[in-house]
Amino acid sequence: MWVIDLKEGSPPLDVALAKVEIELERAKFAKEKAIKILHGYGSHGKGGAILLETRHYLSNLKRQRKIRDFYFGDRWNYFDRTTSEILNLDKKLTGDEDLGKNNPGITIVILS
Repeated sequence: MWVIDLKEGSPPLDVALAKVEIELERAKFAKEKAIKILHGYGSHGKGGAILLETRHYLSNLKRQRKIRDFYFGDRWNYFDRTTSEILNLDKKLTGDEDLGKNNPGITIVILS
């Protein structure tokens, strides 16, 4: 599975967003169907700047139809209907270590 790790090295916000942009393009070029972004959830669990801005950026991409959708990790579990649909779309995700852990520090992105 394609993973974008925004936690490694604790990059500043602008560097993290640039990395998302570049890696999304690389994943599309590689014909990936879905990717996972590791962004963390902030030092107090309330949502860090990278989490919030990444989701805002993804929301804009979805409106522009540059990605199909994105899905918050705290709902990433076997009992969720959308999770099941995503797993049917990309079987590689069934082995994801965060699946079923309700991890708010990740976001799953479905590519166009």
